[in-house]
Amino acid sequence: MTVVKVIFSVTGIYACFLTWGVLQERVSTTSYGESRSDRFKYFVFLNMIQSFMASIVAFLYLLITRKSILDNVNSKLFIKLIQVAFFGTIGSPFGYESLKHIDYPTMILGKSCKLVPVMLMSKILNRKTFPPHQYVVVFLITVGVSSFMLLQPISEKKKTMSSNSFYGILLLTTNLLIDGITNSKQDQIFEKFKITGQQMMFFMNLFCGLLMFIYLLLPINHELNNAIEFCMKYPKVLEDILFFSLCGALGQCFIFFTLMNFGSLFLVTINVTRKLFTILLSIFWFEHQLNVEQWFAVLLVFSGIGLEAYNKLSVSSKKQLDEINKKKLAGKTL
Repeated sequence: MTVVKVIFSVTGIYACFLTWGVLQERVSTTSYGESRSDRFKYFVFLNMIQSFMASIVAFLYLLITRKSILDNVNSKLFIKLIQVAFFGTIGSPFGYESLKHIDYPTMILGKSCKLVPVMLMSKILNRKTFPPHQYVVVFLITVGVSSFMLLQPISEKKKTMSSNSFYGILLLTTNLLIDGITNSKQDQIFEKFKITGQQMMFFMNLFCGLLMFIYLLLPINHELNNAIEFCMKYPKVLEDILFFSLCGALGQCFIFFTLMNFGSLFLVTINVTRKLFTILLSIFWFEHQLNVEQWFAVLLVFSGIGLEAYNKLSVSSKKQLDEINKKKLAGKTL
């Protein structure tokens, strides 16, 4: 039964997020018409659809498992959830905007640097301390991502993109810092309130979707109308958006299933390899060109993430061994 659950977890996360990654790049970077101007540029609308889809899936998950949505939920928790949703809402547009100036593999590698802003924001907001090896991890990841970007060959096709690459990296860095604040706030919520991951998934996505919907209704922009018109003109994009949103929502369910059955260590291992395969899939699917030095930079990034996963494995194994020894000692005492 355990083997079946392992296969179910790995297959689910890989299938959902590898497909999600391909669809994300297709929706945000490819043309649905005959000219390059026929690209989908309405990313607040895209994020809104994705958030509502994830909220619906989380609600159905709680309904099927017969768990109450409002268990241990109070006004203080609602305020915290709205704060987290706000940061989650304003972060994503920076990531999508960066795709106009950097390519998708670079963005995914940058996303793999999430440890950097999370560590920084946890240190600032939660006053946490970290062991020495985690600073080595941060160094490897930072050098790897920087090298990947700096060593990117400049072709005639990419001159426009390359000339704006610094701006793209700045946008991506902003996205990562906001993600760091979001994750730090989520940690605070899990520490102070007895809320499940599925409840967090439901409320976070619901509030994010509502905030984006309110923004789209403001008279300062016409994104909602433009996005609807674009979808009506190119029905294929609506199909991609819905499939993209469903893959992300189902992927979150597989993540929570994995956490519940195997813990965070196993999840980290899956996500490390999944991110690597996402980059490789993007490179081969959309024909991105990498040189030898860039492949070495990719290796540096995942060496850093792998070191972190290995350390978590060592710590987890030591704790399990200590618990077994304590039980044996208690048995001898009796």
